[in-house]
Amino acid sequence: MKDQKEIIRETNEKKIIQAAEQVFARFGFKGATTEMIARKAGLPKSNLHYYFKTKLQLYRVVLERILIEWMDAAEVFDQYQDPKTALTHYVEAKMQFSRNRPLASKVWANEILHGATVAGDFLRTEFKNWFEDKKQIVENWVQEGRIKPVDPYVLFYMIWSVTQHYADFENQIEILNNDEPYNEDEYQQKTDDVVNMILTSVRV
Repeated sequence: MKDQKEIIRETNEKKIIQAAEQVFARFGFKGATTEMIARKAGLPKSNLHYYFKTKLQLYRVVLERILIEWMDAAEVFDQYQDPKTALTHYVEAKMQFSRNRPLASKVWANEILHGATVAGDFLRTEFKNWFEDKKQIVENWVQEGRIKPVDPYVLFYMIWSVTQHYADFENQIEILNNDEPYNEDEYQQKTDDVVNMILTSVRV
Protein backbone atom coordinates (compact mmCIF):
# COMPACT_ATOMS: atom_id res chain seq x y z
CA MET A 1 0.00 0.00 0.00
CA LYS A 2 1.34 3.44 -0.95
CA ASP A 3 2.22 5.84 1.83
CA GLN A 4 1.11 9.48 1.84
CA LYS A 5 4.48 10.76 0.63
CA GLU A 6 4.38 8.48 -2.42
CA ILE A 7 0.81 9.50 -3.23
CA ILE A 8 1.75 13.19 -3.05
CA ARG A 9 4.75 12.61 -5.30
CA GLU A 10 2.70 10.78 -7.93
CA THR A 11 -0.02 13.45 -7.82
CA ASN A 12 2.45 16.30 -8.24
CA GLU A 13 4.39 14.57 -11.01
CA LYS A 14 1.13 13.97 -12.88
CA LYS A 15 0.15 17.63 -12.53
CA ILE A 16 3.54 18.76 -13.77
CA ILE A 17 3.61 16.42 -16.76
CA GLN A 18 0.08 17.39 -17.80
CA ALA A 19 0.91 21.08 -17.47
CA ALA A 20 4.16 20.62 -19.37
CA GLU A 21 2.33 18.95 -22.23
CA GLN A 22 0.08 21.99 -22.55
CA VAL A 23 2.89 24.52 -22.35
CA PHE A 24 5.21 22.66 -24.73
CA ALA A 25 2.35 22.29 -27.22
CA ARG A 26 1.76 26.05 -27.24
CA PHE A 27 5.28 27.44 -26.96
CA GLY A 28 7.58 24.62 -28.06
CA PHE A 29 10.62 23.51 -26.10
CA LYS A 30 12.57 26.73 -26.57
CA GLY A 31 9.68 29.06 -25.78
CA ALA A 32 8.46 27.16 -22.73
CA THR A 33 9.85 27.89 -19.27
CA THR A 34 9.66 25.90 -16.06
CA GLU A 35 8.01 28.94 -14.47
CA MET A 36 5.18 28.73 -17.03
CA ILE A 37 4.80 25.01 -16.38
CA ALA A 38 4.82 25.38 -12.60
CA ARG A 39 2.19 28.11 -12.81
CA LYS A 40 0.01 25.96 -15.07
CA ALA A 41 0.39 23.04 -12.65
CA GLY A 42 -0.49 25.25 -9.69
CA LEU A 43 2.76 24.45 -7.91
CA PRO A 44 5.77 26.47 -6.80
CA LYS A 45 8.66 26.43 -9.27
CA SER A 46 10.83 24.89 -6.56
CA ASN A 47 8.46 21.90 -6.39
CA LEU A 48 8.77 21.36 -10.13
CA HIS A 49 12.57 21.31 -9.90
CA TYR A 50 12.37 18.91 -6.97
CA TYR A 51 10.79 16.31 -9.26
CA PHE A 52 12.40 17.34 -12.55
CA LYS A 53 15.84 18.90 -12.30
CA THR A 54 15.79 20.55 -15.73
CA LYS A 55 13.36 21.57 -18.44
CA LEU A 56 15.08 19.11 -20.78
CA GLN A 57 14.49 16.21 -18.40
CA LEU A 58 10.80 17.10 -18.13
CA TYR A 59 10.50 17.51 -21.90
CA ARG A 60 12.06 14.10 -22.45
CA VAL A 61 9.59 12.52 -20.03
CA VAL A 62 6.66 14.15 -21.83
CA LEU A 63 7.89 12.93 -25.24
CA GLU A 64 8.54 9.37 -24.11
CA ARG A 65 5.15 9.22 -22.40
CA ILE A 66 3.42 10.23 -25.63
CA LEU A 67 5.31 7.74 -27.76
CA ILE A 68 4.82 4.88 -25.30
CA GLU A 69 1.07 5.50 -25.29
CA TRP A 70 1.05 5.41 -29.10
CA MET A 71 3.09 2.22 -29.08
CA ASP A 72 0.76 0.63 -26.54
CA ALA A 73 -2.17 1.29 -28.88
CA ALA A 74 -0.52 -1.01 -31.43
CA GLU A 75 -0.56 -4.01 -29.09
CA VAL A 76 -3.75 -4.99 -30.91
CA PHE A 77 -1.48 -6.32 -33.68
CA ASP A 78 -0.30 -8.96 -31.22
CA GLN A 79 -3.71 -9.52 -29.64
CA TYR A 80 -5.67 -10.12 -32.86
CA GLN A 81 -4.55 -12.33 -35.72
CA ASP A 82 -7.29 -11.04 -38.01
CA PRO A 83 -5.99 -8.00 -39.99
CA LYS A 84 -9.41 -6.36 -40.12
CA THR A 85 -9.87 -6.51 -36.36
CA ALA A 86 -6.32 -5.41 -35.58
CA LEU A 87 -6.34 -2.48 -38.00
CA THR A 88 -9.81 -1.37 -36.90
CA HIS A 89 -8.85 -1.26 -33.23
CA TYR A 90 -5.54 0.45 -33.97
CA VAL A 91 -7.04 3.20 -36.10
CA GLU A 92 -9.86 3.75 -33.59
CA ALA A 93 -7.33 4.04 -30.76
CA LYS A 94 -5.24 6.54 -32.72
CA MET A 95 -8.31 8.61 -33.56
CA GLN A 96 -9.38 8.67 -29.91
CA PHE A 97 -5.90 9.73 -28.87
CA SER A 98 -6.15 12.67 -31.26
CA ARG A 99 -9.60 13.45 -29.89
CA ASN A 100 -8.66 13.26 -26.22
CA ARG A 101 -4.99 14.31 -26.31
CA PRO A 102 -4.55 16.79 -29.18
CA LEU A 103 -1.86 18.71 -27.33
CA ALA A 104 0.26 15.58 -26.95
CA SER A 105 0.16 15.07 -30.70
CA LYS A 106 1.20 18.68 -31.25
CA VAL A 107 4.15 18.33 -28.87
CA TRP A 108 5.32 15.31 -30.83
CA ALA A 109 4.81 16.99 -34.20
CA ASN A 110 6.85 20.00 -33.06
CA GLU A 111 9.67 17.74 -31.90
CA ILE A 112 9.84 15.92 -35.23
CA LEU A 113 9.59 19.14 -37.25
CA HIS A 114 12.57 20.46 -35.32
CA GLY A 115 14.73 17.46 -36.14
CA ALA A 116 13.87 15.08 -33.28
CA THR A 117 16.87 16.41 -31.39
CA VAL A 118 15.63 15.05 -28.06
CA ALA A 119 13.54 12.03 -29.12
CA GLY A 120 16.03 10.81 -31.72
CA ASP A 121 17.75 8.28 -29.46
CA PHE A 122 14.43 6.80 -28.38
CA LEU A 123 13.27 6.62 -31.99
CA ARG A 124 16.44 4.82 -33.07
CA THR A 125 16.19 2.21 -30.31
CA GLU A 126 12.90 1.33 -28.60
CA PHE A 127 10.67 2.78 -31.30
CA LYS A 128 12.58 1.26 -34.20
CA ASN A 129 12.51 -2.18 -32.55
CA TRP A 130 8.79 -1.78 -31.96
CA PHE A 131 8.21 -0.79 -35.55
CA GLU A 132 10.22 -3.72 -36.92
CA ASP A 133 7.97 -6.08 -34.98
CA LYS A 134 4.77 -4.49 -36.32
CA LYS A 135 6.20 -4.32 -39.83
CA GLN A 136 6.84 -8.06 -39.74
CA ILE A 137 3.22 -8.70 -38.80
CA VAL A 138 2.01 -6.72 -41.82
CA GLU A 139 4.50 -8.51 -44.08
CA ASN A 140 3.20 -11.85 -42.81
CA TRP A 141 -0.36 -10.80 -43.64
CA VAL A 142 0.76 -9.99 -47.17
CA GLN A 143 2.61 -13.29 -47.59
CA GLU A 144 -0.42 -15.21 -46.32
CA GLY A 145 -2.69 -13.39 -48.77
CA ARG A 146 -4.76 -11.89 -45.97
CA ILE A 147 -4.28 -8.34 -47.25
CA LYS A 148 -3.24 -6.95 -50.62
CA PRO A 149 0.49 -6.35 -51.18
CA VAL A 150 1.38 -3.14 -49.37
CA ASP A 151 4.55 -1.52 -48.10
CA PRO A 152 4.23 -1.56 -44.29
CA TYR A 153 5.97 1.81 -44.11
CA VAL A 154 3.36 3.36 -46.40
CA LEU A 155 0.51 1.76 -44.45
CA PHE A 156 1.70 3.03 -41.08
CA TYR A 157 2.62 6.46 -42.41
CA MET A 158 -0.86 6.78 -43.88
CA ILE A 159 -2.52 5.76 -40.61
CA TRP A 160 -0.38 8.15 -38.58
CA SER A 161 -0.81 11.08 -40.93
CA VAL A 162 -4.59 10.74 -41.19
CA THR A 163 -5.33 10.10 -37.52
CA GLN A 164 -2.92 12.71 -36.18
CA HIS A 165 -4.27 15.29 -38.62
CA TYR A 166 -7.36 15.53 -36.39
CA ALA A 167 -5.14 16.75 -33.55
CA ASP A 168 -2.37 18.68 -35.27
CA PHE A 169 -4.73 20.61 -37.55
CA GLU A 170 -7.80 20.83 -35.32
CA ASN A 171 -8.10 24.59 -35.89
CA GLN A 172 -8.25 24.07 -39.64
CA ILE A 173 -10.81 21.32 -39.19
CA GLU A 174 -13.01 23.56 -37.04
CA ILE A 175 -12.86 26.37 -39.62
CA LEU A 176 -13.97 23.96 -42.33
CA ASN A 177 -16.75 22.79 -40.00
CA ASN A 178 -18.29 26.27 -39.76
CA ASP A 179 -16.03 27.22 -36.82
CA GLU A 180 -17.39 24.40 -34.69
CA PRO A 181 -15.55 21.38 -33.26
CA TYR A 182 -16.99 18.00 -34.11
CA ASN A 183 -19.50 16.68 -31.62
CA GLU A 184 -19.25 13.07 -30.47
CA ASP A 185 -21.49 11.71 -33.23
CA GLU A 186 -19.61 13.61 -35.93
CA TYR A 187 -16.24 12.47 -34.65
CA GLN A 188 -17.42 8.87 -34.51
CA GLN A 189 -18.52 9.15 -38.12
CA LYS A 190 -15.11 10.52 -39.10
CA THR A 191 -13.48 7.65 -37.21
CA ASP A 192 -15.65 5.11 -39.04
CA ASP A 193 -14.77 6.73 -42.37
CA VAL A 194 -11.04 6.64 -41.63
CA VAL A 195 -11.26 2.99 -40.58
CA ASN A 196 -13.12 2.10 -43.76
CA MET A 197 -10.61 4.00 -45.88
CA ILE A 198 -7.68 2.11 -44.33
CA LEU A 199 -9.38 -1.27 -44.59
CA THR A 200 -10.38 -0.62 -48.20
CA SER A 201 -6.80 0.33 -49.07
CA VAL A 202 -5.57 -3.15 -48.09
CA ARG A 203 -8.76 -4.96 -49.18
CA VAL A 204 -9.83 -6.60 -45.94
